[in-house]
Amino acid sequence: MFLYMGLLGRSKVRRKEIAKDARPGFYSKALDAAEKLELEEARGIEGIDEEIAILRVKLRELMVANPEKFEIHLKIVNAIARLVTARYNVTKEQKKSLKEAVTKVLTEIAVPLGIKSIVR
Repeated sequence: MFLYMGLLGRSKVRRKEIAKDARPGFYSKALDAAEKLELEEARGIEGIDEEIAILRVKLRELMVANPEKFEIHLKIVNAIARLVTARYNVTKEQKKSLKEAVTKVLTEIAVPLGIKSIVR
């Protein structure tokens, strides 16, 4: 079918995109149909908030069911800590950008409204 696409006016780049999208993923052989649908849904999620939340729920379940498995609890806590650190890690550039945005809001909106500026 891809041989005739050139005759239909599709570029080589578009054919590659279609072929890439149609190609099964690396793990597709390990997933059943329902899991493949779940994977597609998961691909649409941005950020790691849900992962942090589910780890917290599972940690609580594990602590209730198996309070003696302290080493596993600690591993999950460490994983949560790493995810939270990654979630809230702000680079120097992001801090500068945020400061500039707040400064702009204060100088362009707050000051004209009579609110004293605290920006230096």
